Order: sequence, then C-alpha cells, then structure tokens
Amino acid sequence: MTHRARRSWPALLCSTAVVLATGLAAPPPAAAEEPVEQIRNGGFDDGLAGWNAYPNPAVVDGRGCVEVPAGSGPYSAALQQPVPLLAGETYRLEASMLSVPATQGNVRVVVQAGPDLNYREFLPTKKVPLTPEPQTHAWTFTPDTDYAEAQVTFQQDITNAEAYRLCVDDVSLTGGAEPEPYEPDTGPAVRVNQVGYLPEGPKRATVVSAEDRPQPWELRQDGVVVRRGSTAPAGLDPSAGVEVHTVDFSAVRRTGDGFTLRVGEEESHPFSIRADLWDPLRVDAKTFFYTNRSGIEISDAIAPGYGRAAGHVGVAPNQGDTAVPCQDPGDPSQLLYDEPWTCEGTRDVTGGWYDAGDHGKYMVPAGISVGTMLMEHERTLTADVVDEDALGDGTLRVPETGNGVPDILDEARWKLEWMLKMQVPQGQQYAGMTNHKVADVDWTGLPLDPAADPQRRVLYRPSTTGTLNLAAVAAQGSRLWAPYDEAFAEELLEAARTAYAAAQAHPDLLVPPPDAAVDPNPGSGPYDDADPSDEFYWAAAQLYLTTGERGYETDLTASPHHRRDSFTADGASWGEVASLGKLSLATVPNELRSRRTLQASVLRGADRYLAIQDGEPFGHPYAPTGGNYAWGSNGQVLNILMVLGYAYDLRGDQRYADGFLEGMDYLFGRNALNQSYVTGYGEVASKNMHSRMYANQLDPSSPNPPPGTVAGGANATTSTSGDPVTSALFPEGCAPQTCYVDDIGSYSTNELTINWQAPMGWVASFAADLGDGRP
Repeated sequence: MTHRARRSWPALLCSTAVVLATGLAAPPPAAAEEPVEQIRNGGFDDGLAGWNAYPNPAVVDGRGCVEVPAGSGPYSAALQQPVPLLAGETYRLEASMLSVPATQGNVRVVVQAGPDLNYREFLPTKKVPLTPEPQTHAWTFTPDTDYAEAQVTFQQDITNAEAYRLCVDDVSLTGGAEPEPYEPDTGPAVRVNQVGYLPEGPKRATVVSAEDRPQPWELRQDGVVVRRGSTAPAGLDPSAGVEVHTVDFSAVRRTGDGFTLRVGEEESHPFSIRADLWDPLRVDAKTFFYTNRSGIEISDAIAPGYGRAAGHVGVAPNQGDTAVPCQDPGDPSQLLYDEPWTCEGTRDVTGGWYDAGDHGKYMVPAGISVGTMLMEHERTLTADVVDEDALGDGTLRVPETGNGVPDILDEARWKLEWMLKMQVPQGQQYAGMTNHKVADVDWTGLPLDPAADPQRRVLYRPSTTGTLNLAAVAAQGSRLWAPYDEAFAEELLEAARTAYAAAQAHPDLLVPPPDAAVDPNPGSGPYDDADPSDEFYWAAAQLYLTTGERGYETDLTASPHHRRDSFTADGASWGEVASLGKLSLATVPNELRSRRTLQASVLRGADRYLAIQDGEPFGHPYAPTGGNYAWGSNGQVLNILMVLGYAYDLRGDQRYADGFLEGMDYLFGRNALNQSYVTGYGEVASKNMHSRMYANQLDPSSPNPPPGTVAGGANATTSTSGDPVTSALFPEGCAPQTCYVDDIGSYSTNELTINWQAPMGWVASFAADLGDGRP
C-alpha cells in the first residue's frame, strides 16, 4: 500500500512589521570555515539599525525593546531581522531576553520562511518565559533548503493583561555549529499500558535493557509487592532502535489502582487493573466529533471547556460555507487536469466536521470516518457480545440526545447531511458526483477559531473517489436509519444510487498528485488516489447489503478486491478501503454465496496480525512494508485492531480478544517513547496535537484537544514531509517508533484527524464491551 503525505502548512503567520532600517538581506553566502555572523547589530550598538520592530520600538539600557500595550494579542509585538540561510548548514541562534516589569507569558522565538514556503519554520517555535532579569538561551537548527530572507523573530506570545516592555540583546546567528542531538525524555525503562489492563485480559510490558539474562521484576500496588517474576530477553527491536526484554504478568487477577512494575531501579508509570477501564473512553473518543462540528455553536454545557461560536456560517470576518463558489478556472491546481471545469452559482455546504488541524472538509476522509462510525453502530446489532444500548440514545455528548435515535447515529448524520450537500445538482457538469472538498484558498495560521477564519472558501472539482465515498456510506446509512427516519433513509439510498451511477460514468476523474511546480497546494490537503477500484468495491458492497440487488452483487463479486487479500500488514486507510466492504459483507447478514469465504479471509488476516504481534516486543500487530511507519501510523494500528475485533465476533476465539487488548497497549504507553498517544489517558499523554482549534501550546486561552483524541503517531517519512519540527530534530532520520514529537508544529506526527479518530471510537467501544476481558 502506498502512503502519501497528507498536507503541509505553516505553524504560524508572520505579522506585518514597521521597517526601521533599509536594505535587503544578501544572497546566501558560500559556506566558510570560520563562523560568519548573520545578525546585523545584534547588540543594538547602532540603535535599531537592521531590525524591524513594533509597536513603539526603542533602545533601552542598550537593548532593543518594544512597548507592548495591555490587552495585546499573540504576534502583536515583535523584533525581527531577515537573514540568509543555507541548506544543510547547522546554525546556532543565541539571545538574551527580559521583560519590564515582570509579566506572565513567554516570548516566542522562531526562524521561519515567508509565504512562498508556507512560513516553514527552520527553527521551530521556542517559548522563553518572560522574566525581569535577562536570561540567555541558545538553540541549533539545520535548514533543509536555501532561503535568502528567513525571518529571525522575537514575538509576543499571549494576550497580556498589563502593559510591559519586551527587550532582547546580544543576538547572534552563526553557521558551522555542531548539531545538538535530540534526546527525547522517555522516562522509566519499564513501558506499560499507562491506563491499565482488564482483570482477565493479557498483561504484558516491555523493558528497555541491554542485559542478556532475565532480570527480576516486581508488580507493586501502592508500593506493596504483590507478584514477582523474571523478564524474557528479546534482543534488539529495530523499529525502536533499542534492546528490550518483555514481562508477562497476565496471571495477576488482583484489581484496583496504583499499580507499578519495577525492574531493578526502573519503575513504570502507574496503571490500573479494572473491568470498567475503557468505559469513559467509549464516550470521550466520540465527543471529539461534536467539538469538531462545523456550522453549529458548540455548547459548553455539552462539552465543558470547548464551547465556541458556530464556524463558517458567514458571520464576519468569516466568509462562511453558506454560499460557496467553485474554484476559478485559472486557479493553479486546475492546470493539473486535462480538461477545464467550472460550475454555476454557489452552494450551501454548511455543516459536517472539520477534518483535521485545518478548517477544510474533505469527502475522502469523511467516507472512511462515517463508515467506521456506522460500522461501530451496526456491530451493536450483529455481534453477540455487545449491549445494544451501549451506544443508544442518551449515551453520548450530542445536542440531539433524547430524540429516540442512537446518539452515534445522530453524530454520524451531522457529517452525512454535509456529504449530501456536496453532491453536484442535476443539470450541472458531473451531476450526481460530489465535489472533492471545500476549503480555504490559502493556509491560515495557528491558533485560529473557525468563526474567525477570514479566508475565502471554494469548492473543488468533483472526483470519482469522493463520489464513491458518498455512495458507500449513504447506502450503509440508509439501512441503519430505516427504523428511525424512513424519509432520510430513502434520501440516502437515492443519493447512493445516483453517486454510484455517476462514478461508473466517470470512473477516472481522479485528483492528480500534488505538483509543487504547478500548484503549491495552498489551503488544503490533496487526498489524491490513483486507484478507485477499492472504493468501487466498498460502494458496491454497501449497496448490495442495503438492497440485495443482483447488479451490485455482480459488480462486487467481479471486483479483483473480492478475491484479493485486503488485510495487509499496512492496515486500512482513506486510500485503501476495500477491507471496509469485506468486513461488512462478512458480518452483516446477507445472501452472498461467497460470504463464508469472506469470513475466512477476515480470520486469516487476523491470524496474520497475531503472528506479527508475536514478533513485536512492544506487542502491537503492526509491521508495515519496509519497516517504515506510515503518516498516521496510529490510525493504521487502530484499523488493524478492528480486524482482530471482528475476527473475535466471528469466531469467539479468545486469542483475537487478547491480541486486540495487547495491541491497545502500544497506543497507551507501551512503546519506544513511553508515550500515550491519547489525550487525557495515561501519565504522559499527547496533548499538543497540530490543530487551529485546540492550540493551548500557543495560546493558554485555547484548549487542548478533548480527552480521548488520538495523535497521528510515529512517522518514519518525516525527513521528506517538510515538517518543521521533525526535520530539525531528525535530520538524519530516526528509528521508526521514535519518529514522533508532541508539538503543535509537527503536523506529520502529531496531527488529529477524523479518519484516525473514528477507529479510535470503534476500538474504545470494543474494549469496553469486553468487560473484565473474557465476556
């Protein structure tokens, strides 16, 4: 399976400065043996010559200063200087900073490009606490491209309650520095699931140790030893780059909180052993979709701490999604296509969920996300081990609760209704297909509330893949809404039929891969996919399951995906969705003659994942092609866990449930970084995901992502992603499991997306359904 970079965008925008000195930066100099000072007048001996500063700049006590009025927002004050940079050169930036009087907050220090490179950060943003005494800090960084006028910036960070003076001095930027190796704080060598374990489930851990003999371990509860044993040496784990041992304490049935695992002088983060461990996550993982809704006010009463105004409803400065035009024929991305395209008038495409860290809404990730959510609900109707009411009316945080419809269907409907709006009306070119996406025409900075987004929005041309995503989930939704809203069910089925027929009429209207020479891909991700055959299979499968019609049966059985192995080591993703069709055909009652064969293929895939897991010292069933963890690897892991869950539903074999639970350990801390990738779950949990809405790292008045939000995870392709954080920290690559940083600027490892969050919700429900681990 091919994995492509989703997108690239700036972490922040540079404010307009008042120019206090004339002259442009010189072209990048040739590399020299002696360090060359890049900063002009870094000690401010010549006043403010060479510097751009705002507001109210002055030299005070020999330092360059700006007077920041009370109530000034982020980026509203700065001292800046353009500098030339050479690709591959390692630079050292040093400066002294202070504030008068003492004030809360930080000064943001960043070296970044301009709009032609989407404000790429060569030195990722550093935050230095403002203090009344001068403090000197230094950092090194290595640009990945030549840039004649990068901006060295010292900037106001947060809205300040009181006026203060921001001063800098002794600023120096020199090349020829020695790179500072990045050493992540991985905490104790004993790695556990930081949330915990089910009483009757597997309980395993991993210990980073080069010892070649078993080591004694102790399981403690509140400091009291409750079980002892010996580790099993496992040798070098190439995906983690370290030698490890494993620990198995599955025989422990004791329950409670405050457990730790100790090996030698190393003691794990605390964890629990309880049967109700995953019940909160079942709800939290789906609250994310409510707080990510577009076109509706988010209620603080429903999601405390996340209330905000409705986004993209046309209230100034927001231009909104109420009347969105199509792209202009002359837009650069249109040049990638062979034939021209435009559309008439405007369309109302309000609603839906924001896709990820930006404010775009995309048909392709919408499909797999809604489809997974509908599969989660449908499992309550087909699996014997599930409480039908676990996701019923009144179980989730949604404004529609109490309407007699399962809350999970209410949430999915919010996105489905938006998808219906994206279908091209009759009488227009490509009628029945769907526009590929609606998004801003250019990137915006972080943080940015959706209601404050000032960018113009446009509809992008239709695509075969986007259209088939609608066909699949609308068909699936039709049968699930039939008991609750017959009219909506009929509307969905008609839209699904129309979309499928339109895609058949235009099977190769595909989004070309990005071409930076033609289109820098401003404002949104491409979601290009050169092979729509898996989408055709998925859509035909869902239409057949809903209608039972022979035509759809013929199409799906004729597809090469019907006979092909769909459960690869890489797992499913928005670009590979055949497995979604196969899982539904295997588990939803139908008359397909090959259904038993499909069920056997699910079990074979699950067995393959268990075999992979058996060879992974950190216990996850993920060993991607070439060993390179994909962009969004946690999403791949979650989709693999779904296969193990469905195999358990089909066979009832405890091996699949145990493999599922052990695979969860990786996501919650049993990994090379000792990091839980889910907000609010675990002692050391991700919280600074790349997002404009959840940007607490940049603005304390902005929240972190809601509890239960999963980060994209380790990405071994970071060296080619353009990610400003990882390219600086991993200039020579990284062991695949370690290619992750919990930093809001790292969009290639730490973004949040609906298509990773949907399987997180499914997995949380399956784990909660397991009770004590052996239902």
